[in-house]
Amino acid sequence: MLPSLLLGKSYCYQVKSDGVSQSNINAKKLAAFTFELPSIKEQKEIVRRVEERFAKIDKIEQEYQKAVKLGDRLEQATLAKAFRGELVPQDPNDEPASVLLERIRAERQAKAKGRAVK
Repeated sequence: MLPSLLLGKSYCYQVKSDGVSQSNINAKKLAAFTFELPSIKEQKEIVRRVEERFAKIDKIEQEYQKAVKLGDRLEQATLAKAFRGELVPQDPNDEPASVLLERIRAERQAKAKGRAVK
């Protein structure tokens, strides 16, 4: 296929006429260019191979879409485990989050009252 491309470029270079800032090739000169086509058998083989590649590309696209969905589910599952405290071993001596939050609220209220009294 590449030799035909090179032949085409070579032919165009030979028959072009140069204008002020643009080259031109008229339709008669283009029509006079001849090139060989592969046999019908070769063309059918080319089509078969291209269709085979497209089928592989379609399969890869499907696998990619599955992986994206799986990745999204994995991210959600990881976040859920993190919020439940299941990603790392928990220290039984740590206070529960509810107790920590209540202590923080109480400290904030106490500070707010202390500022209001001043």
